Amino acid sequence: MQQRISRFPITWIWPVAIMLLIGVGWLTSSIWLPTLQGFVQNSVAGFRSSSPEMGHDHGTAADDHAGHDHSAHAGHDESSSLELSEQAIRNIGLSAETIRPVKLQTFRKYITVPALVIERPGRTRVQVATPMTGVVTHVHAVQGEAIEPGSLLFQIRLTHEDLVQAQTDFLKSLGELDVEEREIKRLTEITSSGAVAGKVLLERQYARDKLSALAQAQREALRLHGLSDEQVEQIAQDRRLLSELQIFAPSHDHHPQDEFKLTKSVFQSVSLSYVNTIHSAPLILKDLNVHKGQSVNAGETLSILVDYEELYIEGLSFEQDINQLRRASEQSWKVDAIFDQPGSKSQIVEGLEIAYLANQVDMNSRTLPFYVRLPNEITKDQRADGNRYIEWKYLPGQRLQLRVPTEELPDQIVLPVDAIAREGAESFLFQQNGNHFDRIPVHVKYRDQYSVVIANDGSIFPGDVVAMRGAHQMQMALKNKAGGGVDPHAGHNH
Repeated sequence: MQQRISRFPITWIWPVAIMLLIGVGWLTSSIWLPTLQGFVQNSVAGFRSSSPEMGHDHGTAADDHAGHDHSAHAGHDESSSLELSEQAIRNIGLSAETIRPVKLQTFRKYITVPALVIERPGRTRVQVATPMTGVVTHVHAVQGEAIEPGSLLFQIRLTHEDLVQAQTDFLKSLGELDVEEREIKRLTEITSSGAVAGKVLLERQYARDKLSALAQAQREALRLHGLSDEQVEQIAQDRRLLSELQIFAPSHDHHPQDEFKLTKSVFQSVSLSYVNTIHSAPLILKDLNVHKGQSVNAGETLSILVDYEELYIEGLSFEQDINQLRRASEQSWKVDAIFDQPGSKSQIVEGLEIAYLANQVDMNSRTLPFYVRLPNEITKDQRADGNRYIEWKYLPGQRLQLRVPTEELPDQIVLPVDAIAREGAESFLFQQNGNHFDRIPVHVKYRDQYSVVIANDGSIFPGDVVAMRGAHQMQMALKNKAGGGVDPHAGHNH
């Protein structure tokens, strides 16, 4: 019994000791493990340098890649890595804007429809007409000039017979009314003494009331001719006919009564003030239809002003796309406008709003028109010969395409189509690794004319920095690097 008791502890000494050693080694791994790894790497490097074949094949590559971090992709292969000079990077259009991290975003599937920039009906075009017959005595604006609302455009000497006769009759009635007022005042004083019968005074009062009613009717007739209350009152006070019409540039949202002003004579300035309307952009005098000395009739168009501050894009959705278009309008999804530029470039205007959908399909083209708001901007504003001229970026008549979203895919890796190179069944992108670009095979889930959706399967991660364009050129450079035939440009660095 004593022997068994004395042997029992001895049989557990070795397992306990081994467990203690493993625990101590694990706790102190941060001290001895880097040293061991360095020793192993130095031993392997020494073995490779001692081998003439390996030193010949990889010695230069090891020197060129010294100090570069390729740990992002284990099993790094020189045949899939490309080093570009600064000139080559610029040649393929890479910059800080086109080399950026991958991020998750919402991708929208689109349909593309033809479109045309048009004017906004009832808002873009303003027609300036004369309400009265006359002769143009002065034209204050020139065609193509930028005009602020409230600016004087034309002066017209009135020859409108009806207006002249209406003013004449009004002044005659006012004169007769003054005579009756004075006569009533005189009769009132003498009637009280009994010298004149009261019937005579009563008849004069009746005559005055009739003249007052006639003058009021003539006031209304002058208003129908286009005169304001202030102008009619001016005629009544001064007892003179108004002979000249001044026409000012109107505004879309405010039309004061004195938009057309009448003056006493051709040379007299107007004392009535014009109510200016706050307008963020001037109007353009598109068409000027009259000249100095021309006789114009009432209602005749003098000029046409246009406001291009906001336009419409008319898209033509095909009949089979109507349901998708209606869904995009209901969801208030934004639309992109694509303007073709010289060469292969296109200008994309993103985030436009659908204004409304037409309620009738065109019988001939079988398309449904819809309208998108297009805010405009001034590209040039200059003054020449005392006049102001402006140029707008978008103009009616421009042709373009509209991208209308039809479906949303959240949390997707979305890249430009130029970021992907294709070779057979394979698709590649290029990830930045120091001053190198590593070719990474990826799975393309969806592709359209402008974008690709990459599967988030671990081949690339959000936050990895990749080239957003030039993938095809870099793929060709890798093939040339691998010796895929004699380079006809031998001696040149591409």
